[in-house]
Amino acid sequence: MAHKALGIVVTQRAPKAIGPYSQAVVVDGMVYTAGQIPLDPETGAIVGQTTPEQVEQVLKNLGAILKAAGSG
Repeated sequence: MAHKALGIVVTQRAPKAIGPYSQAVVVDGMVYTAGQIPLDPETGAIVGQTTPEQVEQVLKNLGAILKAAGSG
C-alpha cells in the first residue's frame, strides 16, 4: 500500500479550529476543509445578524484557508 502525501493547513486569516480538527488538510493535492462557521478570525466573534451576512463570512474564511493551502 502506497503512502499518501498529507499536509495540515493552518492560517491566522481564518478562525482557529474550535474542535479536534484542522482548518484543512491536503491529501495528494486535494484540499479538505472542515468546521467553518461565521467567526471573525481576529476577535472570535460571530459576524452578521442574517444568514446571508454569516454565509459571506464563512466564504471569506474558506477563501483564506484555501489560499493558505495553495488553492486560492
